[in-house]
Amino acid sequence: MCVLCSDLQVESPERVTEGDSVNLRCKSSCALTDRATFIWYRNSQPLTERRDRNNELLLQSVRREDSGRYSCAVDGHTHISPAVQLNVMYSPRNVSVSISPSGVIVEGDSVTLNCISDSNPPALNFSWFKENEPSAVGSGQSFSALQSGRFYCQ
Repeated sequence: MCVLCSDLQVESPERVTEGDSVNLRCKSSCALTDRATFIWYRNSQPLTERRDRNNELLLQSVRREDSGRYSCAVDGHTHISPAVQLNVMYSPRNVSVSISPSGVIVEGDSVTLNCISDSNPPALNFSWFKENEPSAVGSGQSFSALQSGRFYCQ
C-alpha cells in the first residue's frame, strides 16, 4: 500500500441530467492492494452506505438532491481527494405565480404577475396565457395584467 496516497482524484462527468446513471471514479497513482477500501463524501459528509472495495461510486437514476461536491479517500489514510462538483440538471417543476400587489384588487389597479419555477439551469423563457385563449398574451418572467381573467405561465 502507498504510504501517503495524497494524489487521489475524483473523475466525474461534466453534465448530468436527472434520471441518468452516473459513475464517479476515485483515481490514484498509488499501488493499492485489493483490500483497499474507499470512502466517499458528498459536501464533506461521509456517505456511510458508500464504503466499498471498488474505487467507483455508481449513482443510479440521479436526482437533484445528488448535486454536490464529491470527494474520496482510502480507508486508513488521512488524505481526502479534492472535491469535484456534480451538477444535476433538471427541468422546471413547482411552477407557481405570485401577484403584486397582493390583497384586494379593484378594477383599474395595475397588477404584476411573476412566474416562479425550480429548475437547473434556471428557466429563461416564460410565456403567459389567458384562460380560453389559444395563443400567448405575453412573455418574460413578469407580466403586467391589464385586464381581468385567469392567467398562467409556462
